[in-house]
Amino acid sequence: MANDQHYLGGQWLRGEAAVLQVDNPATETLFAEFKLASSTQILQAVQLAKQAQKPWAKLASYERAVYMHKLADQLLIDAEKIGAVLAQESGKSLADAAAEVRYGAEITRYHAEWSRKIEGEVIPSDSANEQLLLLREPIGVAACLIPFNYPIYTLLRKLAPALITGNTVIIRPSNHTPCSALALAEAVEKAAFPAGVVQIAVMDHAVCELMCRQPEIGIISLTGSVDAGRHVLDYSKTNIAKVSLELGGKTPAIVADDADLTAAAKAIVNSKTTNCGQLCTAVERVYAHHSVYSTLLDLLRQLMAERQFANRLNEPTAMGPLISKDAQTRTHQIVQTAIQAGAICEIGGYLPEGLGYFYPPTLLSKVNHSMQVLREETFAPVLCVMPYQDLDEALELANDHQYGLASVLFTNRYKDVMRVANSIEAGELYINRTPADPYQGYHAGWKKSGLGGDDGKHGMLEFTQTRMVALNFA
Repeated sequence: MANDQHYLGGQWLRGEAAVLQVDNPATETLFAEFKLASSTQILQAVQLAKQAQKPWAKLASYERAVYMHKLADQLLIDAEKIGAVLAQESGKSLADAAAEVRYGAEITRYHAEWSRKIEGEVIPSDSANEQLLLLREPIGVAACLIPFNYPIYTLLRKLAPALITGNTVIIRPSNHTPCSALALAEAVEKAAFPAGVVQIAVMDHAVCELMCRQPEIGIISLTGSVDAGRHVLDYSKTNIAKVSLELGGKTPAIVADDADLTAAAKAIVNSKTTNCGQLCTAVERVYAHHSVYSTLLDLLRQLMAERQFANRLNEPTAMGPLISKDAQTRTHQIVQTAIQAGAICEIGGYLPEGLGYFYPPTLLSKVNHSMQVLREETFAPVLCVMPYQDLDEALELANDHQYGLASVLFTNRYKDVMRVANSIEAGELYINRTPADPYQGYHAGWKKSGLGGDDGKHGMLEFTQTRMVALNFA
């Protein structure tokens, strides 16, 4: 890897803490090695972000947008270079990795275009000689904690709304996929943001906690697991910092008796095997109407059997690996525990030989809601299928869960669509398609799937706070 330095205060600095080794999950070979940022470096970064924030916020919002458009332009220029780094550390194909960078450029530009649309409110007062104004203001310094599964896109979906609303940002990428974030920092440098406005550094958990507990941190935005969310909530208690948490998911897909079964099966398998199932909105559990259950099960079995896994740098159309050995071991343990409890493994369910953290597409039937495989997010290519008798039961099963991020319904009956739309306990419902997180929408979870959310107007407003002005003109 060419860049083994952190981007702090507009400078490239070598880390001063422990050495981090990053491997390629498809080959288990060492890809990068560099020193993590130290607590001293991160504490200084927090101070620099604080100093840069007020001048950044005083710029007209369209001036901030100019920097962001420059960043988007540079990301398009550097998409292949950043993508090549991302592919090595994540197991993605070169095409998918570069496409992720380009999509990140789109969401950066989308938020830049909000520069003239960030609105407050005018509220009637009880006094005839007074007007109430509600203003939107930046929070200050944002700490953004990024996951490994879509590390470039998720970084930019947090960075862009934070910047356009006048915040400065410190990015902590996942230690599984840090190299692409440092490659992206080169594009940030070329966009010539003022020093301290955007800082990107790789750090261990203890230093991340120290950063998040600093009084200068106004908001902590995380995409990660429920456990990670609990840690962030604990960090936020020190200074009552605002939190925005996009956490786990266990997407249910209800397949009705009138659904196009072939189309539904293809969409479900694609959802479950994209990025080796490492997507918080990937379909994890399928509830099929009893009259079509056997047919759908056969289709899913056939399609999953056709899905091969391999190093995507050599075979781009194959399914890639899980991110780590721990993820591979955990996945197999969950599958084997389900089988021991009575589940039938229709296909998959074994540890492949050879190098790489691969796991085959795995289909389980005869499952029930007492099993770990149906209670916890697998974040792997493991799919569970159950029959249901009527829509009441389907909704009961779909809602019988700790998560509530995304949900899917395959049907052509508009009455059933409206019924599910008004009853499903999830932040998103997709009809006759699987989740894709449109960036102009709002990606927010119910229950343990999070607090607040990302994307669109509402995701942008997560990075603001309000000031009410009582304007008396008597």
